Amino acid sequence: MTERELLELWGKARLHIVLSQIAPTALLITTAIAMGLGLGRADMLVRIAVLGILLASGVLGALVQYSAATQSLAIAKDLGGIKNASATSRHVVAFAVWMNVVRFVTPVIFIVIFVLLAAALLGGPIGGPGRH
Repeated sequence: MTERELLELWGKARLHIVLSQIAPTALLITTAIAMGLGLGRADMLVRIAVLGILLASGVLGALVQYSAATQSLAIAKDLGGIKNASATSRHVVAFAVWMNVVRFVTPVIFIVIFVLLAAALLGGPIGGPGRH
């Protein structure tokens, strides 16, 4: 592959990472807002369904992010093998290590937020004031 083709693939992978964060983030924010509006007092089946929606979206988002970040690392490795590479390619190669944040740190953050929301929705020990 040419340097240009690899850089285009890098750009597409980055776009996939960004787009894969939109739905899970929006759902987490919406759930947090809904908790403040009384979701925690809704029927248990509704609360379990909300957790299912969050989990499905989060898992799919994490898979896309992991896949795109892993592909980005492979692209960067290929770019690193190009002689007389452009400054852009050298920057991609230098930045590639940060794709591990997308692969590992981001999913852990999602899991922590999901567990906290699950505890709140299911009436766990982390419930706020006024929970009965």
